[in-house]
This record gives sequence, C-alpha cells and structure tokens, in this order.
Amino acid sequence: MKDTYILGIETSCDETAGAIVKNGREVLASVINSQIPIHEQFGGVVPEVASRNHVEAISHVVEQTLKKANMSLEQIDAIACTYGPGLVGALLVGVSYAKALSYAIKKPLIPTNHIHGHIAANYISHPELKPPFLCLIISGGHTHLVHIKNYTEFEILGKTRDDAIGEAFDKVARVIGLGYPGGPKVDKLARQGKPSIELPKTHFENLDFSFSGIKTAVINLHHKTPDINKEDLCASFEKTITEELIENTLKAARKLEIKQIALAGGVSANSYIRNEFLKLEKQDYSIYYPEPILCTDNAAMIAAAGYYQYIVGNKADLTLNAIPNLSI
Repeated sequence: MKDTYILGIETSCDETAGAIVKNGREVLASVINSQIPIHEQFGGVVPEVASRNHVEAISHVVEQTLKKANMSLEQIDAIACTYGPGLVGALLVGVSYAKALSYAIKKPLIPTNHIHGHIAANYISHPELKPPFLCLIISGGHTHLVHIKNYTEFEILGKTRDDAIGEAFDKVARVIGLGYPGGPKVDKLARQGKPSIELPKTHFENLDFSFSGIKTAVINLHHKTPDINKEDLCASFEKTITEELIENTLKAARKLEIKQIALAGGVSANSYIRNEFLKLEKQDYSIYYPEPILCTDNAAMIAAAGYYQYIVGNKADLTLNAIPNLSI
C-alpha cells in the first residue's frame, strides 16, 4: 500500500499545533505553540486571548512542521483539522486556515473530532493497539468512557454529569493557591502527602461520573480549616477520584468482556492515575496510555485520527464550520 501522509492542525483551546503523521501511527514532525504562560496570569484560558494568539502563531507553526519533517505541501495527501469540540473562536482559526490551505494546494480536507484525536494518540504510542478496546478520556473539558468498536465507530458508555475531571483539578488547585494549570501542580503536591482524608464519591446505577461533590468537599474543607495539610488533601483528592474512574471502567470492561483499556486526554498524564490503572495488569488487563506530550492537546493525534477518517472517505468541503459542542 502507498504510504499516506496527513498534515494535522489543532487549535481547539490554548495550543496552536501542527504535525505530519505517516499511516496514522508514525509522527514525522510535531510542533506545539503553548499559550500556558499567557493564560497563567488570568488563572485560566481566556477565549478571546487564545483566538488572537492562534491567528498570530498558526502560519509559523505549519511552516515549522513542514520544515521539521523535511517535506513540502505537495507531498501531503490530506489536511486534518479539529472542528470541534472546543472554544469556537479558537476552532475557527484552525478550520479557516485548513480550508484555505486545502483550496490552495488542492488536497482533501478531513474534519476531525478533537476527542477522536485523544483516542488516536494511543495508536502513536502503541502501534500494536487495535480496536476493540475501552478508552477513558479524561481532560480539562471532557470525561468520557468510550467503547472503541473500530477506528471510526465509537459508543459513549458513561460521561460526567457536571464538572470534567480536569476542571475539578483546576478549581481545587485555584482554591488552595496552586494556580493554573491545576492538574500537574496537584499531582506534584500529592506525591508528598498521604491520602488520609475521607472524601465523598458519587455512585450511579449507570456508568456516568460526577466530580462536583468531591470538588466542593475539598473547597469547603480548605475554607473551614485553612491550615489543613495541602499535600494530604491533594493525595486524598487524587485517590478518591481515581477510585471512581477505575470502578466505572472495570464495570464496563466486565460487561463487555474487554481486556484492553486505554487512557487519553490531559489528565491521563497524572502519575497516580496511571500507576493505579497499571495495577489492573495483575488482573490480566492490558493498559495503554500516550506518552505525556501526546496527552495534552497536539496535532499529531489529530493527524492520526484524521488518517482513519481519510481511508474511509470522510472528507469535507469548504462549507466546513466549527462546532464547539460537537459530540463524539
């Protein structure tokens, strides 16, 4: 078979990213322009600021991607861009750029779901991984437990009813004075503490999640007892929230009789969550997760997901628009 080269473009939130991926698995180049230092001063992502910075960065990012891969636009087979979900202004920058580029070089435009991209990050880190498998997508904006039936067919088994898990991490970090982004800072502090504080867990009859209760409990504890040990609080928060993740994932795995479980999304870089899921290998489960650079938003995962859309003929025309609340 002829090798296929996909140029991926990602601008869903606060990273402007470009990448070229060969055959959906091999990254030839990946460039990420992160806006974290810009948004740190605001305590979170400011959509208008993010959009303006995407406009300034995107041309340079794509040029650097091509240069890094030592390729020309003529060698690209298709352009995959994130068209949702995400911040509408940020998404429009990438979609508009990709449409213009597709028109100019006469290459197919592949509309790519950001969540599909997070799932596909595992194909890059684990070339041996093939559907069917379960994927737990945990990020700043999403918490989904998904049955990956094949490369382009997905079924949501459970999702959060309130806060996304990454959102809960950010809010807890902000209240106890750690700042933004909260996930890595909570993870770092938790390593110095003991999970000795009892916190509430939410249980549903189905496979949905809820993190509003534990987030509020941590915030109230800190307000009532300002001198509470922050290390222990973070460790307890991580332990409790991970138990909920594992409980629902195992329920789904047993019901579907699936032994392959993958993690994806920014929060999947959390060291405690990874280590606890790895313990499931003693129960004969195979656990997968992307390397840390592929957990957060990047264009390599978009190019990988776009490849599988491309080979089944899923292409877009120049009417493609951003869909901020795009479902999986």
